Amino acid sequence: MRLTKSTDIALRIAMRLAVLDEASNPTTREVAAAMDVPYTHAAKVVSRLQRLGVVEARRGRTGGLALTLAGRTGSLGALVRELEGVGDVVGCEDDPPCPLRAACRLRGALRAAQEAFFATLDPLCVDDLVTAPTGPVLLGLSVRPPD
Repeated sequence: MRLTKSTDIALRIAMRLAVLDEASNPTTREVAAAMDVPYTHAAKVVSRLQRLGVVEARRGRTGGLALTLAGRTGSLGALVRELEGVGDVVGCEDDPPCPLRAACRLRGALRAAQEAFFATLDPLCVDDLVTAPTGPVLLGLSVRPPD
């Protein structure tokens, strides 16, 4: 299973915010530059994380981004499920639909594997992901000048 690019970016942004002190309040542009992702994609991801209650975005002179308590300590599995959406790993009902779909056992096996993947992430949170050696690397990322 491969995560979408948006989920990958969302997790990296959350991890970056988790290691910064509360007073830093980086902008979306600064986080995008530090994580080496396009600003437009980062802005969409931050907006989604904000709707999910993972990130708080404040405007103004003292504004910026901050990871919420829920974003810091909530289940990583639940977050990835939310970001990825619930769906089949394979396109049994695509156009044209798979001719094996009425008698195929692959779909169920892949669904069980997908759930096992998420279940492995369930007990983890973003704070777990930023312990050493990851946290110091995240702190060491230089912020390139925004585009």
